[in-house]
Amino acid sequence: MLKLVTSTLLAMVVTIPALAAQKFEGDTVLKDSQPAGVASKHDKHMKHQVFDLTFDAGGNEYICRTNSDKSMNPTDFVVGSGIHYLIDGKKVKVTTPNDKKVSCNVVRVAVVPTAPQ
Repeated sequence: MLKLVTSTLLAMVVTIPALAAQKFEGDTVLKDSQPAGVASKHDKHMKHQVFDLTFDAGGNEYICRTNSDKSMNPTDFVVGSGIHYLIDGKKVKVTTPNDKKVSCNVVRVAVVPTAPQ
């Protein structure tokens, strides 16, 4: 019994790092860009408007939210245009072909539905 518990715990310890955040990058199309929340002139913690950027990567749909401490010009991130992404766990860096960059945090991941055959 002790050997079974020990081997189970050892297997869990070995597999947990394998499930940890992976770093990957690629090129895709920006599916959506929406303002998230309402910037209030009385809110001292929110310096800039935040945006949710939606794109597909690695068979999943990612939504990442920009940081309120950094400004982002929404006209630089045109929906339907190409982007380059770098996903490192919850952190994402998005770059446009015009070399405009923004960092954001993943707030939602969904499996991209496949069309029935």
